[in-house]
Amino acid sequence: MAKLKSELEVTCPCCRSTLVIDTNLRRVVSHREPERLDKPELDEASRILAEEAARREALFQQSIEAEKTRDDALTRRFEEALRQASKEPITKPTRDFDLD
Repeated sequence: MAKLKSELEVTCPCCRSTLVIDTNLRRVVSHREPERLDKPELDEASRILAEEAARREALFQQSIEAEKTRDDALTRRFEEALRQASKEPITKPTRDFDLD
């Protein structure tokens, strides 16, 4: 890429990517990321995909188990609230109209 006089090439201190900034336009015109050192190899792709599939399946099974026990938990909470409501005395609610 031809470099103009109004372009500056700057390295980002955080991510080490190279930015080309045009001072006339006052914006970034090009961005180039550095080479990753931990880039996976192509022969590892099937292993990585299998691990991700296993992780997704585990998360799915975990959500199924949580959904099965959710009904029991809601039933217990409802029964507890019903017991507490039966212990409280029944009173007539006060209305704003009655306070006048």
